Amino acid sequence: MLHSRSSWFWAMRPQTLVASTMPVVIGTTMAFSDGVWHWPSALAALLGAALIQVGTNLANDYFDYELGVDASGRQGPASSLQTGALSPMQVKWFFIAAFSLAGLIAVYLTSRAGWPVLLIGVASIISGVIYSAGKKSLAALGLGDLFVFLFFGPVACAGTYYVQSFEWNWAVIVAGLAPGFFSTAIIVVNNLRDIDTDKRAGRRTVAIRFGRAFTRMEYLFCVIAGSLTPVVVYLITGQNPWGIAASLIAFAFIPNVHAVFTSDKGEVLNPALERTAMLLTLYTFVYSLSWLIL
Repeated sequence: MLHSRSSWFWAMRPQTLVASTMPVVIGTTMAFSDGVWHWPSALAALLGAALIQVGTNLANDYFDYELGVDASGRQGPASSLQTGALSPMQVKWFFIAAFSLAGLIAVYLTSRAGWPVLLIGVASIISGVIYSAGKKSLAALGLGDLFVFLFFGPVACAGTYYVQSFEWNWAVIVAGLAPGFFSTAIIVVNNLRDIDTDKRAGRRTVAIRFGRAFTRMEYLFCVIAGSLTPVVVYLITGQNPWGIAASLIAFAFIPNVHAVFTSDKGEVLNPALERTAMLLTLYTFVYSLSWLIL
């Protein structure tokens, strides 16, 4: 039983869930700073975002397994399906359950904030399913980076603020660019590592379309753009000069940039991927704190 519970836990890829939850944290702290915080909606948004990512992660494992994407030469951590810890049917029902629960949360948030939230919820769930489903999936067509940037960035951040305030706020939308860029950087490392296996599976990710050199520059761009986002927010809105301190996160990315530019092997890029997620968390903590001390 313990092994089974552990299998379910790691199948969700909990170490990656910061990609979906950190923009919610930023949106919530900005709502709190503006005096429009509504904790039930904030909590619902956090759970909904996490469930959508869990569903996306599980669906990705399921469809990759069905298509034989990771049949050989996988450099990333072994999935629960590869190890046999879970069956394809178990994973399938698991991601259906995750998306269904996210849908119920979307219903609650829609009842509070109206049809814009319904559109965001439906689009997020559909995108999570088609991210890796079939040979014409978002990942296969090279649209995965754009999906991650939008939904794990400005959409999640601004949507979280909206369900609490009933307003769209340009400062929040721009602030959402940072988690979007950093989450895209996570996918960039993943795609760089998986170029060979994705190519054998017939996928056309950005990394495959434009090559390793471009992919490495994409990672660097995401790091720089994400780090400079607080500066842009301040220049556009004149709000929160303290947030610029979060831009110092760029220096913490230097070892990651070095790893990405010098290797495409899993033993080097897997730790770089995890560190990118950790730095997204650190950035969120510093930037959110800056809004709370205003």
